Amino acid sequence: MANMSIKNKQITPFQLLVTFYFLAMLISFLLLRIPGVYQDGKEVSVIDTLFTAVSAISVTGLTVFNISETFTDFGEIILLIIVQLGAIGVMSIGTFIWLLIGKRIGLRERQLIMIDFNQTQLAGVVRLLKEIIKILFFIEAIGTLILTIHFMRYFDSWSEAFKNGLFAAISATTNSGFDITGHSFEPFYNDYFVQFISMILIVLGAIGFPVLVELKHYLLKKDPSFRFSLFTKITTVTYGVLFIIGAFAIFLLESFQTLKGMPWHEKLFVSMFQSISSRSAGLTTMDVEMFSEATKIFLSFLMFVGSSPSSVGGGIRTTTFAIAMLFLINFANGRKEIQVFGREICLEDILRSFVVIILAAFMVLIATMVLSMTEPDATTTEIIFEITSAFGTCGMDLGITESLSTAGKLVIMVLMFVGRVGLISFLYTLGGKAQKPKFRYPEERIIIG
Repeated sequence: MANMSIKNKQITPFQLLVTFYFLAMLISFLLLRIPGVYQDGKEVSVIDTLFTAVSAISVTGLTVFNISETFTDFGEIILLIIVQLGAIGVMSIGTFIWLLIGKRIGLRERQLIMIDFNQTQLAGVVRLLKEIIKILFFIEAIGTLILTIHFMRYFDSWSEAFKNGLFAAISATTNSGFDITGHSFEPFYNDYFVQFISMILIVLGAIGFPVLVELKHYLLKKDPSFRFSLFTKITTVTYGVLFIIGAFAIFLLESFQTLKGMPWHEKLFVSMFQSISSRSAGLTTMDVEMFSEATKIFLSFLMFVGSSPSSVGGGIRTTTFAIAMLFLINFANGRKEIQVFGREICLEDILRSFVVIILAAFMVLIATMVLSMTEPDATTTEIIFEITSAFGTCGMDLGITESLSTAGKLVIMVLMFVGRVGLISFLYTLGGKAQKPKFRYPEERIIIG
């Protein structure tokens, strides 16, 4: 017992957090094996159940079968529960339960919450958690209400409209990309209202929970001296710029190909929806297989960047991309520091950004090489698209997910898992506890470039 106690103390918060997500994945797998989850006559293999569990807990949305044709109503409820667990975060759910039963939140738990939400300090993490849960449930409830009322024109009964409205709202807000229509949002291709509401829900889920908390405080004006943090400013601007660039690029690339002959408003909504959704949501209003190779590669880039930190999405994250771009611009102008919005970005954050980008690129490279061997019938574009979709926890695919080999599914599962827990947490898990060097060597310059 003494040895076990020593070993537990040696486990870092990062390793413990990854362990909790791994356990959540196993619990999700067991939930999906409960009798009554699948329709009569539908047999789902163990590997496919595990794949679906990882996809749900990582709020990715990649599936090896059609949800509407495989799950019962009970199974769809189980799937939504797992998605909610993955979106809010394992530590959020655990802490929420502890608060309900009156348990004191200790230092260890606060550290885990801080890491799970990519915070830099312990102060206020429990209060932040409470606000995040309230805001997320409020957004989903409003989205469900609006879509349910609107869906009455599509379905004969209120219960059916509510079921589809609830699933669509949660799927969009959590950026999970699961659908029960069997064709994502393609049935609403000409329904701009559904697309507009869904885009708002996707953005609210992917922009970052701290941004939503700050926006709430600003709107309520509780503190007259309140100002938005540097994180919120960089995240919001980067997210908006990537959305505009993404929509413009898709519009430009496809106007004379897939979207040729369509009215301007159809082109606009297809471009906007895919630009937002490709960041982490994975919902589509038209078959992405119809897009040109150039557009597919560009969408892979958007999925690689992903959403914002402390959100429901994955990828390298918007702040990582922004800091890297700002550093390159400043370095080209002979400046080593990054000064933006009246603040100077910490050197450690710059280094972490490049570590994330290098590690992510290395993982994508290795995964591409492996899948090129295990999936010989898939093209390189399809493989890269699948890999970035998994890493960015997006969920879009070009039709190869269902035909993946067992080895290919395992690779995609690893990418989805890493995309959800975060590259920094995953890297620190492998590295163990940080140790300060006992001495330092003299510095020496080397030739670069």
